[in-house]
Amino acid sequence: MKLKTIVNLGRLKEILTTFVKYGFADVIRLLDLPGHHLANRFMDVDPDLTPYERFRMALDQLGPTFVKFGQVMSLRSDLLPKPLIEELQKLQDDAAPVDIELIKAVICDNLDQPWERLFLSFDEQPLAAASLSQVHRAVLQECGTEVALKVQRPDIESKINRDLSILDTIAERMHQRIPEMQIYELPRLVKLTRKSLERELDFSREARSIQIARSYMRGMEGIHVPKAFLKLSTPQLLVMEFVHGQSLRTINHDLLEDPAVLARNGLKATVRQLFEVGFFHADLHPGNVLISNGNTINLIDWGMIGRLTARDRYEVVGLISAIVEKDSRRLVDTLLAITSGHTEIDRRALERDLLGVLDSYLVDSLSDLRLGQLVLDVAEMIRQYHLQIPPDLFMMIKALVAAEGTVQLIDPDMDLVAEMRPHLKRLATQRFRPESILRSARAFLFKIAAAPTQLPRRIVDIVEKMERGNLRIGFEHRNLGGLQNTLEKIFSRLTMGIILGAMVIGSSLIITTGIPPIFYGYPLLGLAGYLISAVLGLWLIFDILHNR
Repeated sequence: MKLKTIVNLGRLKEILTTFVKYGFADVIRLLDLPGHHLANRFMDVDPDLTPYERFRMALDQLGPTFVKFGQVMSLRSDLLPKPLIEELQKLQDDAAPVDIELIKAVICDNLDQPWERLFLSFDEQPLAAASLSQVHRAVLQECGTEVALKVQRPDIESKINRDLSILDTIAERMHQRIPEMQIYELPRLVKLTRKSLERELDFSREARSIQIARSYMRGMEGIHVPKAFLKLSTPQLLVMEFVHGQSLRTINHDLLEDPAVLARNGLKATVRQLFEVGFFHADLHPGNVLISNGNTINLIDWGMIGRLTARDRYEVVGLISAIVEKDSRRLVDTLLAITSGHTEIDRRALERDLLGVLDSYLVDSLSDLRLGQLVLDVAEMIRQYHLQIPPDLFMMIKALVAAEGTVQLIDPDMDLVAEMRPHLKRLATQRFRPESILRSARAFLFKIAAAPTQLPRRIVDIVEKMERGNLRIGFEHRNLGGLQNTLEKIFSRLTMGIILGAMVIGSSLIITTGIPPIFYGYPLLGLAGYLISAVLGLWLIFDILHNR
């Protein structure tokens, strides 16, 4: 067990107790962790709850690290069953506010100016409180600008690192000791959780993401990304423009100037992020959308972003186009190009199953189609074929689902497929424009031209690794089951022969020494040994002759 986990045995006990409380005692016993005897306690929750509900409740109770782990798991519909995904999507990143004096201390530690010189006013009542941070309204002294201060919770980073080390140990044990869990790749999900949390804990990274998003969204009608003050922002403090608006989750729709135009602008912003630039808001739920003046969409909280390469975007556009056009063959080709883990795939069976999913959605009018949910169901269906979608692509699919829900919340009557079709056609044809083809051809020719110079260097690298003893060659063993069975039979027969020989020698020694009890002048144990040896020897000879 890792040293960090041993040091934090108190927290480990709390985690194990929580999982036992929610009915996972059998799993705790299998992991053989310190304190696993706690599994003798009885479950202290409603027995009518499903295991997925109890698992979500346990994660929620254990705090931000485990909540984030659940949110990362919810992105893997290609690995996890749909009922579990639906439960994990209910995890909320809410928390009780931190004492204001502790928040002020964090702000002061991250500012190189006295408090009085920097702020004209500061609202001690938080606008929002999450598991990693909370937000306060303030007014800058220098220019009188209203700002929102996103302040990291005190000591949250050390607490998260502690929980991640424990979570890593639990995931590795589950992966090693429970074969059925290996398909879910829990250690890899913990690594993704660590990476995601490290990004979210660095508010200076979020400030840069805001600036990037502002550059991409500049000039888009009805879309606004609040400005970040880079000079005042640090890894623990983010200073950004304050927006006077209402959350889309609670806004009165009668205050919207023109819902159809607003929804169309939101859809254009989604297409721009996901398919044109490949830099997108990965947590675009209604709570992160503020409506101001009844006609402007403000996108806030850029702590979780996703990136897609040009190739990724082209493949996703092809995937969505194939779904809308119900082109099952192209859909299979695109899925196999996007996913990994397909060594032996029955393409015909996969195509039939995909058609079954498409038929269940496309029997009605396309205007009623929930495109994002359809893509999610396709991803969930291919889980049966052990195909895995890259995390960034799955994050994009989830962002598409969230954006679709947000747009329909603004204008429920909007025909999303009709609105997206011209964008998809335009993006699909971009790949085959002369300049795009020329760019690809130029890159291919450059790779060919560079090959003669790169090959000798790679050969030298291989030779140097051989000299240092660092060269590793991986082998994949296939169809060795027959050889393994043969070797097992050989060693079993050799072992049996050795045992028979020992029994004959031992029986002979017993007979020559005359150890009682005596039967017809011979020791009974010696006779029994001869008899057992004869039976086993005849059976061994028969088995050898029978199996040749």
